[in-house]
Amino acid sequence: MFTGLVEELGTIKAINNGPASSLLKITAKTVLQDVKIGDSIAVNGVCLTVVNFTGGDFEAQVMAETLKKTNLRDLKIGDKVNLERALRMGDRLGGHLVSGHVDGVGQIIEQTKHDIAIVTRIKAPDDVLNYLIPKGSVSVDGISLTVVDVNDRDFTISLIPHTMSITTLGIKKVGDYVNLESDMIGKYVKRFINNESKLDKRKDLSLTFLAENGFL
Repeated sequence: MFTGLVEELGTIKAINNGPASSLLKITAKTVLQDVKIGDSIAVNGVCLTVVNFTGGDFEAQVMAETLKKTNLRDLKIGDKVNLERALRMGDRLGGHLVSGHVDGVGQIIEQTKHDIAIVTRIKAPDDVLNYLIPKGSVSVDGISLTVVDVNDRDFTISLIPHTMSITTLGIKKVGDYVNLESDMIGKYVKRFINNESKLDKRKDLSLTFLAENGFL
């Protein structure tokens, strides 16, 4: 579990591609301070497991399913990536609950300067848009951000200079792809509502039925 508050920018040092997988070597500093084999580190919002590390870099394996559904497949040597260690019990939750399980890949389609902020519009798949609301939370490349507005095709976020300076969104441009994860709480609420709707349609569901089957 993560918070969406990026700790540092790492750099892709090496990529070892297998038939349907990759081994990434990423240079870092902050996230390596107390690292152990088996720890989780979010890389552009994707939860990866540390399989090896030195004083200045770590390695993580990326399986075929992750490559298929995230922008990690597009990484090249020298690219910057957002890094965050897993949340510890007792830590401040300054962002929102981020699982590191990407829901889809979006594409930046517009960037507009508005005073100090850069308003960024992102085209996104339905699997993400269905859970977004204005003023709600979304993870973009592992960064916890607030949704400005949303429609049936895309959504917008507003980036302050600090976010631009310490994350990859400061170097992303129109046409680039980003990993998206919608708010976990929203997913549970939508699932609960859908289940309630299905129960309402059950003509045979009654107090008698529940009692006969041990629910009452």
